[in-house]
Amino acid sequence: MAGHSKWKNIQRRKNAQDAKRGKVFMKMAREIFVAAKEGGGDPEMNPSLRLAVDKAKASNMPNENIDRAIKKATGDLDGVSYEEMTYEGYGPGGAAVMVKVLTDNKNRTAAEVRHAFNKNDGNLGENGCVSYMFDRKGYLVIERSAHDVEEDDLMLEVIEAGAEEMETNEETFEIYTEPESFSEVKKKLEQSGYTFETAEISMFPQTYTPLGEKETEKMLNLIDTLEDNDDVQDIYHNLEADEEVLEKLT
Repeated sequence: MAGHSKWKNIQRRKNAQDAKRGKVFMKMAREIFVAAKEGGGDPEMNPSLRLAVDKAKASNMPNENIDRAIKKATGDLDGVSYEEMTYEGYGPGGAAVMVKVLTDNKNRTAAEVRHAFNKNDGNLGENGCVSYMFDRKGYLVIERSAHDVEEDDLMLEVIEAGAEEMETNEETFEIYTEPESFSEVKKKLEQSGYTFETAEISMFPQTYTPLGEKETEKMLNLIDTLEDNDDVQDIYHNLEADEEVLEKLT
C-alpha cells in the first residue's frame, strides 16, 4: 500500500468539495436504495445495506432520509429502479480511471461520462481495461486524536481482529482488510471502543501514474466533472501528483 497517501490527498480534496450536502445525500440514498433492493431492508441481515447506512450516518445524513430510501426499495414507497454500472478508461497522461454509477437511464449516463472524458483529453475503454490495476480492500481510518492508544497496542488488536495491514501517520491509523472480513474487523474494533473517520470498501491502485502540472489540472477537471454528475457514486484513479502542484491547483 506504499504511496496510498497520494490517493488520500485527492480523497481529502474530494471530501472538501462534497460540501454540497444535498447532492451527497442523494447519492448515498441511491446506494442505500440499491443495497436494500438487492438484499432486504434489515441492515443486521444485509451487510451491504449496513455499510451504506454507516457511510451515510458518518456524513450526518438524517435518519429520515435513510429510512425513506430503505422504504422505497422495499416497496413501502414508490421509487424508481437503478442499475449499477462501472465505466473504465484513461484520463490525461494515461492515468487509470474507474467510475461507479447508479442510474435509471444508462444511455444518458454513458453519454455524459464519455463526454467528461473526451472534454478532458481522456477516453473511455472496454470493461476490464484498467480494473486489473486496482485491488478491492476494506479501509478503516482511526483518528489519533480521538483515541489514547499506542501504535503497537492497536497493531495487536488489529491483527487479532483479522485485518490485513495497518499504516500510520501523524494524524491517523489506516487499516486494510480483505473485503470479506471487513464487517467482522470493523465490528470487533467497535466493540473495543474505536470509532472511525472512514469505514468503506474501496478500490486502491497497485501503482500510480505521475503527471505534470497541465495534465494534473486536466485530471482534476475530469474528476470534478464526474463528481458533479448525479449518477456518479464513486471515482477511483491512480493519479500521482506533486504536492506543490496540488496545492497550487486547489
